[in-house]
Amino acid sequence: MHLLKWLYPGMRFKRWLFLFAVGVMMVSLGLAVVFNYKYIDNIEELIFRTVYMWTGTYYYMVTAVVGSVVILVGSIIMLLATRMIIRSVITVLLPDSSDKLVDLIYEKRKLNRGPAVTVIGGGTGLSVLLRGIKEATSNVTAVVTVADDGGSSGRLREELGIIPPGDLRNCLVALADTEPLMEKLFQHRFGGTSELAGHSFGNLFIAAMTEVTGDVETALKESSKVLAVKGRVLPASTEIVRLNATMTDGSVVEGESQIPLVHKRIHRVHLSPEHVKPVASSIEAIKKADAIILGPGSLYTSIMPNLLVDDVAKTLRESKAVKIYICNVMTQSGETDGYTASMHAKAILDHAGPGSIDYVLVNSGVISPELQEFYAKQNSFPVLVDEDELNALGVGFVKADIISETNVIHHDPVKLSRNVMKMVYGLKANPENMRMLDYYMTGNKLK
Repeated sequence: MHLLKWLYPGMRFKRWLFLFAVGVMMVSLGLAVVFNYKYIDNIEELIFRTVYMWTGTYYYMVTAVVGSVVILVGSIIMLLATRMIIRSVITVLLPDSSDKLVDLIYEKRKLNRGPAVTVIGGGTGLSVLLRGIKEATSNVTAVVTVADDGGSSGRLREELGIIPPGDLRNCLVALADTEPLMEKLFQHRFGGTSELAGHSFGNLFIAAMTEVTGDVETALKESSKVLAVKGRVLPASTEIVRLNATMTDGSVVEGESQIPLVHKRIHRVHLSPEHVKPVASSIEAIKKADAIILGPGSLYTSIMPNLLVDDVAKTLRESKAVKIYICNVMTQSGETDGYTASMHAKAILDHAGPGSIDYVLVNSGVISPELQEFYAKQNSFPVLVDEDELNALGVGFVKADIISETNVIHHDPVKLSRNVMKMVYGLKANPENMRMLDYYMTGNKLK
């Protein structure tokens, strides 16, 4: 049965096997012409005589039966030989994966047929979604915020004059298809009291690659090769920016890391400088997307900075793609205190304009009282899904269990990506999409 996997739909193998078979038949015909047809007649006569010796009678259909058996055996030999040739090459190039060659090819073909998905955001929430979405499509692009000014990223930004690499690193690792050791290496954070203390190896790697290549886009592209990334990771802009917030009391807070610390209600956020040139590839990814996902992540400090870059919000509004905002499960202390689902969505519409959201994905999973009590101590509470207010905004909403409950509350990457893909495929109905929709609803492997 393992051999028959090479004949799965979408493998792009059968066409070449057929061409190989045509070549074999042409060679066989040529040999028959060269060596005269009488030899073929002799073989046919030998078959008849052999059958007569065994049965005592002639069967005039015997040549057709024997010929069919020969064709079947020959086809199996061709398939096996072709497989072994490919296996021999792959064993040299990918020795650890040679036993799963057909599964790797099938999975690659399936992912390549997936929809073009552009995800906009930053922080840990975005990386959670990417971990799940990479199992559904390899045509995924992460457009990542560059407003981070805290921790290792902030230090590298100030010392080297580069865009903060932290969120970019998290997205690269989330989309990586590589050894766990490599992931641990990129996420490793140096301890001690030296100047390296607090820096992650991945941040330093991206910073070094940027200096070597002279361009952050090229640095991310080359880093993606090291990690065998499924998809692309792009910054919203390559310019150094600062995120500022105007509060409802009229005060202004400067710096992304400082905004949540003042514990005031945010009226609006804006970038300094006001006009920031976008990365052309990021704009193109939004234009060509079949689906655009905003979040999950911090509303004002992870999602909004991307929408404030020139042309990003405009391109988002004009896109014909399905636009989905993934609402946070819990409010964020100092940023979205007391916010409902509609208030999250309205904040995006106020900053990016009408038409920037089609649907809001909200959590319907039950959060245990113990976890609610734990988060209440941090002034964080479940986001209320106010359905009437969402409808009044002119956006649709989908309720689903998208959380993973352990000792803390996070979005579950599998649940989250499965529900996102159900929305993407369900909103664009055709036979292929219905087949994929069934896969995401049941979790059964595609055949």
